[in-house]
Amino acid sequence: MPKQFGLGKISVSNPKVWVVIGVGVAGIVILAETRRRRRLRVRKLEREAFGAFIERFELLPFPQPPPPAARLLLSGLTFAVKDIFDVKDYVTGFGNPDWKRTHEVSGKTAVVVTALLKNGATCVGKTVMDELAFGITGENVHYGTPTNPLMQSHIPGGSSSGSAVAVASGIVDFALGTDTLGCVRTPASFCGILGYRPSHGVVSTIGVLPNSQSLDTVGWFARDPAILHRVGNILLPLKQVEPRRTRCFIIADDLFQLSKVPKQKTVQVVSKVTDNLSGYQPLRHVNFGQHIAANVPSLRGFREQLMNMQNGISTLKALSSVMFLLQRYEFKTNHEEWVKSMKPRLGSDVSDKVNAAITATHADIKSLYKVRTEMRAALRSLLKDDGMLVVPTVADPPLKLNSKKGLSTEFQERAFALLSIASMSGCCQVTVPLGKHDDCPISVSFIAFHGADKFLLDTVLDMYSSLQEQARLVSHSSPLPERNGNMDASELLKEKGNAAYKGRQWNRAVGYYSEAINLSEMNATYYCNRAAAYLELGCFQEAEDDCSKAISLDKKNVKAYLRRGTARESRLFYKEAFEDFKHALVLEPQNKAASLAEKRLRSLIS
Repeated sequence: MPKQFGLGKISVSNPKVWVVIGVGVAGIVILAETRRRRRLRVRKLEREAFGAFIERFELLPFPQPPPPAARLLLSGLTFAVKDIFDVKDYVTGFGNPDWKRTHEVSGKTAVVVTALLKNGATCVGKTVMDELAFGITGENVHYGTPTNPLMQSHIPGGSSSGSAVAVASGIVDFALGTDTLGCVRTPASFCGILGYRPSHGVVSTIGVLPNSQSLDTVGWFARDPAILHRVGNILLPLKQVEPRRTRCFIIADDLFQLSKVPKQKTVQVVSKVTDNLSGYQPLRHVNFGQHIAANVPSLRGFREQLMNMQNGISTLKALSSVMFLLQRYEFKTNHEEWVKSMKPRLGSDVSDKVNAAITATHADIKSLYKVRTEMRAALRSLLKDDGMLVVPTVADPPLKLNSKKGLSTEFQERAFALLSIASMSGCCQVTVPLGKHDDCPISVSFIAFHGADKFLLDTVLDMYSSLQEQARLVSHSSPLPERNGNMDASELLKEKGNAAYKGRQWNRAVGYYSEAINLSEMNATYYCNRAAAYLELGCFQEAEDDCSKAISLDKKNVKAYLRRGTARESRLFYKEAFEDFKHALVLEPQNKAASLAEKRLRSLIS
């Protein structure tokens, strides 16, 4: 008889059968558990990233030059880019899955991204953005809304929301965004970080998808003004030597009337800082709306439909309406064919804006460009060579997520009245955080004339620490915790400074060390620690001064000699730096850092 094969012939009493079944079940359980843990790890990474990223990857920097060449300016820093920048072998998604589906991978990397990689920075991924770069909320129905680290139940601001969140949460050191109608400035304000919109046209947009090329700029975010400054040194065609000039802040009084933040937390903070720093003229005040009404005659036709033509705010409402008309015209020119052929799935708010742009008709385009030209001239006549306009970045705090009210007309009009100034003039603007009001982040913005980017970045670097210190004083920062053991208040402040330093919060560390010094002026360690934070900020003169003070109090403070030597070398005072490192070697003959520095400087001097 032929043998019969089948499961029915397997004896369940055979122990080997149960072993096989057991091994199979165990394998299934292990596989399921492995998959479960992998999902949990992915979710954890997503939570840790605050939903900032669309895509994570790593682009390593170009090779470092061999010694004795100096380290590249951005060595050791990480950054992320908005999903609007081309990266070779990746599809640029423009914040929309249908755009990503209908476009090929990029053949080249955007010029600005390449420049950052060449100077030592590492790119770690692409970030979420408002679809097609429309909007200032930062919400995206397809990829989710990045979580605002300061106010998790509120919007982060957009359209460069993911880049702002990646910086504010500490995931990266800096990030690239684009700013058309306020897409860097708004999320910087809402997330409590620095945001920079450069002068229009001075940073390359090759490899960046356009929304409206007459308004688009490549901007960037940072928590640290020194990093903001360093990125500017890479991306901007800056002259390294500029004539010294005093600085004059001009307060736009009428624009602060739009803000819900009390003036003592903004204007008075700026005023007190400029009073205490050298190189600053007394504050000036201006009704900015009236200045624009008088100096931008081509706006009159757009103002005729608004009530009270002499009112300055109505002039700025007219300016923002021109900005929208210009954006719609150029977006239609750039993307009408794709929108009509692909009929992309868009969030309702973005869909309304895209449809408005695609269906708009434009009678007199030249008048829009004329307003832009006159705006730039009007800002130059007001600011001249040494002036910076001080305005609120935005007028309102961040809205709650999924707010039923949405973007009210008043919210938008107040926001774009402020944001249209730099967008329509093409001037450079920086957003500077100033703590909180009613638990919401607040900021001010400084606007300088077109091309004054180095002047503006230098100013922020010069006064940032003082602004933060004054903002803390005004906000009546919470009292110190109770003493821990025998620690007095100054030691507790020093420990808080140390914690901030370890967390790479250099400006906060400077603030804590400064408070400790105020309480105990004869402690060399406090000055030496503050010098370390100043070195990280690139404030080399301040670091040198603190080290000199520390050495006067403690002649055997090796760290003070090392840090002063570093500060002096950074300022190109090689002989003095050589002496400092040489003295450190006398105190600690086995100190490798001092030995290497002494040899390096010996060769430079010779």
